[in-house]
Amino acid sequence: MRFSQRIFVGYFLIVALLGWYVVDLIRDEIKPAMRQSAEEIMIDTANLLAELVQPAFRDGKLAHGEVEQAIARYVARSPNARIWGVAKGAVDMRVYITDAHGIVRFDSTGSAVGQDYSQWRDVYLTLRGQYGARTSSIEYTKETTTVMYVAAPIVEAGRIVGVLTVAKPNQAMQPYIERAHGKLLRAGLLLVVLGLAFGAVFSWWLSRGIGRLTDFAHAVSAGQPAAVPALPGNRELAVLAQALGEMRERLEGKAYVEEYVHGLTHELKSPLAGIRGAAELLDDALPDADRQRFAGHIRRETERLQAIVDTLLELARLEARRTLAHAEPAPLYAALDTVLAALAPQLDSKRVAVELTVPDDAAVRGERFLIEQALRNLLQNAADFTPEQGVIAITVTRDDTHWSIRIHNNGPAIPDYALPRLFERFYSERPAGVAKGTGLGLALTRTIAELHGGTVDVVNAATGGVCAELRLPAC
Repeated sequence: MRFSQRIFVGYFLIVALLGWYVVDLIRDEIKPAMRQSAEEIMIDTANLLAELVQPAFRDGKLAHGEVEQAIARYVARSPNARIWGVAKGAVDMRVYITDAHGIVRFDSTGSAVGQDYSQWRDVYLTLRGQYGARTSSIEYTKETTTVMYVAAPIVEAGRIVGVLTVAKPNQAMQPYIERAHGKLLRAGLLLVVLGLAFGAVFSWWLSRGIGRLTDFAHAVSAGQPAAVPALPGNRELAVLAQALGEMRERLEGKAYVEEYVHGLTHELKSPLAGIRGAAELLDDALPDADRQRFAGHIRRETERLQAIVDTLLELARLEARRTLAHAEPAPLYAALDTVLAALAPQLDSKRVAVELTVPDDAAVRGERFLIEQALRNLLQNAADFTPEQGVIAITVTRDDTHWSIRIHNNGPAIPDYALPRLFERFYSERPAGVAKGTGLGLALTRTIAELHGGTVDVVNAATGGVCAELRLPAC
């Protein structure tokens, strides 16, 4: 499982469990809260009715009097109300009145008149001057439900002479509870979805930064030029990226020096040995012709040493760069024309024909000087290996994102053992009769190509000869 997926799954579990806990906690609180609110209203109602019925109770006129008639009209009412989307078509509050002994003298349902309610908690406590209330189970609309009973004392001359109780089935509040549960569930689900969306974005953002660091590490491991990723939104990852960049520079610097020292010392042995041998021979008395021949040898080897040093310095400078300094559109026809003009003397001396096929709109984005340098290295090799009266064919084509410059010469094929090593520093494979080069030209060309985001390759052509291909991003 990917790191980002692990973060998302962990975040999902945390959000889901927390959301479920909060929703469950609030849901469990809704029902008691509603019942507590209803109980508070029933207390006021019971005390108000106790005062209203006190004269009739005192005069013994509860039955067949105004109280009975008023409550009968109340029971028959149909409010036709909608309370927060819930329809209420009938009243559901019951009222009964007991005397000082707990005997029911009036019941709005007519079912309990004459019964002894003195032991019921609402009546029992109220007759003793305390707050009386209870909850009991009854059958309500063919379902068993609980009913809340709240009592208030009927007082005469400071003495409790009776109890008035109002009762309301809890089932009547169930629609409001279910509606609140539904809204809470929807809100909880919405919060979970939003939380998960935020978690997905967060895990993507974090994994993206880690992915960029991973790509940077892979590029460094492969020896490719890569800029240290900028991660301004994450301080910890930015510090890690900077540390990786510094570590790369130190490791690359150490390996770079070691590799170059080994390569350079090996490459310098041959010309230095030739110079030393020629110098020792010049100490002896020699004919003028031999003296001139050995002096010329020293001069040629010195020039070769100078070329190696100059090219090595240029290669080191380019490899130290991570990005282009001044990238701009570089027309390929103009670049090739400049390079061919510089190589014209060598090509003319060997009577080499050049076939150039370049579209008018062929242009790449980069530093023109470096692009010309890469083209010159490839064309120089082609000119060196092309036989007398040979042909160099230069063809420029485009795919979706790159221009490909293919340089084909009809010279001898490169040995199979040499093909994998062509781009190594100081490696040079030259046939008899061709002057030995520095062994840095193709390495320099590859560095220029990679710096531009391109590639370079040299292969033996199926039709004979050798083909070099330089691919560079199009403008």
